[in-house]
Amino acid sequence: MSWLTDTRNAYDAIAAGYADETRDLLNRLLHVRAGVVLFADLVRAIDGGPVADVGCGPGHTTALLRDLGVDAFGIDLSPAMIETARREHPGARFEIGSMTDLELADGSLAGVLAWWSLIYIPDEAVPGVLDQFYRVLRPGGVLAVGFHVGDESMLETTGDDQSTQAYVYHRQPSRVADWLRQAGFAIEAQHLLSPDEAKPGAILFARRPVASPR
Repeated sequence: MSWLTDTRNAYDAIAAGYADETRDLLNRLLHVRAGVVLFADLVRAIDGGPVADVGCGPGHTTALLRDLGVDAFGIDLSPAMIETARREHPGARFEIGSMTDLELADGSLAGVLAWWSLIYIPDEAVPGVLDQFYRVLRPGGVLAVGFHVGDESMLETTGDDQSTQAYVYHRQPSRVADWLRQAGFAIEAQHLLSPDEAKPGAILFARRPVASPR
């Protein structure tokens, strides 16, 4: 899948600088931070357990989850991002991996956080990724997905010479919610962020039902 290679290369090219740019991001974007806090509360409400921050980048959100008392670890496609995350947050666990094929046991997680990482997955691959999330969550486990809102995809260039490219997908919350329901999740809440700005966002909170429909 060439888009996986493109995404990996794009983030390998910017890993160190991206860590600097996003280090205080959750302190600046308080509504987004509130979504992480709510996710942590939902995980603790089911007596905790391992949580995967899938597409963790430099690990700042993983570290916040751990500060909030969640047994969180990070997974990212980019080896350079994982190297950066391990250096930035040496007390946490980080692994190279792809959300398209998670190397995790069935029902092994209390939660999955996909924080603006599903935005790199083409439409045709999203259902398979959500099936992976469903598989690794235990019944009653929590999923939170953050993403850009819109109807278009755009090519972003990265790297010092702007030669590395990856597509970023913007989607309507209703479409993401439909995909989640088709994967077997129950939608619990939707938060719309910055609806009057040029780049709105959304967070969907969902759960693998205790009585699984699958």
